[in-house]
Amino acid sequence: DTDVSPFDPGSYASSTTYVTGMAVKLAAEELRGKMLEQAAKLLEADGAQISFDGVKFWSEDGKRRLTVAKLAERMALGAGCQQLTGQGTYGSPTSPPPFVAGFAEVEIDKATGKVTPIDFVAVVDCGTVINPALARVQTEGGVVQGIGMALYEEVRYTGQGRLETCNFMQYKIPCRKDVGNVRVAFEPSYEPTGPFGAKSIGEAVINTPAPAIAHAVFNATGVQLTQLPLTPEKVLNALLTKKRG
Repeated sequence: DTDVSPFDPGSYASSTTYVTGMAVKLAAEELRGKMLEQAAKLLEADGAQISFDGVKFWSEDGKRRLTVAKLAERMALGAGCQQLTGQGTYGSPTSPPPFVAGFAEVEIDKATGKVTPIDFVAVVDCGTVINPALARVQTEGGVVQGIGMALYEEVRYTGQGRLETCNFMQYKIPCRKDVGNVRVAFEPSYEPTGPFGAKSIGEAVINTPAPAIAHAVFNATGVQLTQLPLTPEKVLNALLTKKRG
């Protein structure tokens, strides 16, 4: 609730799971401690003698039990009518990098210089994969953005500094048919400073396609291009220059 929560400078891009995830973990641990404390009171037992499996609490002798739902009801309706909350704040002194290995297969029309992506494989080390489905689609989206940066998206200015590629008629972004096949695999590791071993993932997957595609073009043609995007004009000019010697 932004009306009552403290100010947050923001946790986004590659810091979402790594930073916010740790804050959530700390908040959950604080809340768990408060739940155990209140459950012990309701079960009339010492806190050290209470066990909790995420669904219910029970005393050491196994004779007294209390579900989380019942605890919540008792806390909301009992004396004091209090709700238990946990709070966590986290800022990391370290920033462990993720790693991505990118492999690009492209087809090049030597008559026009057009580079067509055929297949792209990304193998990702982002520590422990917290949510495999979200990590996969984030990788796929980043790869598509990287392919756009590598082949299509160009920022051009006039001599007077006016932006020429100011709409989607001039500034080309790839659609699904422009990116070819995209495959993603994960090579999990464990990052001790992250929540449950997780690291970031965001920027690395965007940065990988451009060098992979540029190197694929080099492998196919012997032409090394170092300026993005690799438009048909640039590729064709480089091929003609190479042909002329």
